[in-house]
Amino acid sequence: MHFRAKKPHHCCTLYGMLSRRRRRRTAAQRRHASTARASARASGLRLADDVERLAYTREQAAEALGISLATLDRRVVPVIATVETEWGRRLIPVSELERYVAERTKQPRADRRPAKRPGRKASVPPELVKRISAEHAGGSSLGEIARRLNADRVPTAQGGRQWWPSTVRGILARSGSQKSSRSDAALRRPGHA
Repeated sequence: MHFRAKKPHHCCTLYGMLSRRRRRRTAAQRRHASTARASARASGLRLADDVERLAYTREQAAEALGISLATLDRRVVPVIATVETEWGRRLIPVSELERYVAERTKQPRADRRPAKRPGRKASVPPELVKRISAEHAGGSSLGEIARRLNADRVPTAQGGRQWWPSTVRGILARSGSQKSSRSDAALRRPGHA
């Protein structure tokens, strides 16, 4: 009861009213469904189990395509037929949306090539890799190898003129012949032999 009223306040009976309304509504729906089935049987019609959608609103079409409403208005609506209602709402027929998607669907390529490693190709000749590996195995440091390659004017893998110890280390790492030695450690941390 409301604190100022002598009779029960409407919010006190609200939950009772909701359940009562719900019971009445479901009973009415059952009655109407049974009469609709009976009249359909009498007229020879069959009730559908599910209803097929005929049109989308712009918001529903944008959600179905996975794009924003602005993109739908800018790119899709101008190239498809739409239905404008008397009250100004624009509807997009499902058949038009399916046609739009079917026209722009690309088939996957059958001749897919295996994925390549990203980045530039290493185009160091095999004889240069053998030379670098042999010098490194002979005890030369990465810096000494780089200086000799620069002195001999050997181009780098990308056609450059300057060899760096890190470039030599990369070639050795890719060829799998680099072994950790004291000269590499001294090169990585100068002053700590």
